[in-house]
Amino acid sequence: MKIVLCGLYNVWFYTLAGTSIIIFLPLLFVLSLKESWYPYFFWWARNIWSTIMLYGMGLIPKIEYKEPFEKGKSYMLVANHKSMIDVMLMLKVCKFPFVFVGKKELLRLPIFGYFYKRVAIMVNRDSAKSRKAVYGHAERRLSQGLGICIFPEGGVFGPEIKLAPFKNGAFRFSTDFQMPIVPMSFLDCEKRYPYHFAYNHFVGGPGILRVRVHNHISTIGKGLEDIEDLKKQVYDLLSKDLED
Repeated sequence: MKIVLCGLYNVWFYTLAGTSIIIFLPLLFVLSLKESWYPYFFWWARNIWSTIMLYGMGLIPKIEYKEPFEKGKSYMLVANHKSMIDVMLMLKVCKFPFVFVGKKELLRLPIFGYFYKRVAIMVNRDSAKSRKAVYGHAERRLSQGLGICIFPEGGVFGPEIKLAPFKNGAFRFSTDFQMPIVPMSFLDCEKRYPYHFAYNHFVGGPGILRVRVHNHISTIGKGLEDIEDLKKQVYDLLSKDLED
C-alpha cells in the first residue's frame, strides 16, 4: 500500500508541474522574451508556481531567518540539494529576484527546459569555455540587481550521502563579485520528496518543510585565497545542522 501511495504521489508531482506550466504557457513565453522582464517572471514563479507545487503536494514551508534580506542587495544563496522541490522552496525563501545557475542537462526536460534556458544561467561543468561564459552572464544579471542561487554540491546523491563535498563555483562567484553568502539548511526535502531514482524504495509524503536561513557571510575584501576557508565554513555549518 505504501509503495502504491508513494507512486501516486510521485505521479501527482509531475501532473502538477506540467499542468501549471501549460496553463500559463502564453504568459511565460511573453515574460521570458526579455531579460528586463525577469522580475515579473520571478514573481510568477515564486508566488504562483511554487505555491501551486508546494501546497498542492501538501508541503508547508516553515522558514526561520537568522538575518533578514535587504531589498536591492544581491546575495549568493546556497543550500543542500536532495530533492526536486528544493527549487520551489528556494523561491519561497527569498522574495527578492534571483537567478539559478543550473546544469545544462536540465535543458532536456520538455517545456521546463525551454524556459529554464531563457531565465537561468546554464553551465556545462565539463567545459572550461562554458564555465568562463557563466561569469559574463552572472555579471550582467548582477548589474540588473538580481541575486544568484547555486546548489554547491553540484549534483544529487543517494541517501547514503547526507552532504556531498562542495564545488568551488558559488564561493568563487561570491569573492569575485563581493557578494554575501547566505547558507540555508533544507531539513525535510529529502524525507518529503527525494529524487526517487537515487533510492531503492519509494518514500515521501506531505508535511512540514523546515528551512533554516543562517547568518549571512560577508566576502568583502576576500579573494581566491579565501575560497577554501569559505567553502569549509559553509559546509561545516550545514553538515552540523543536518545532523541535529
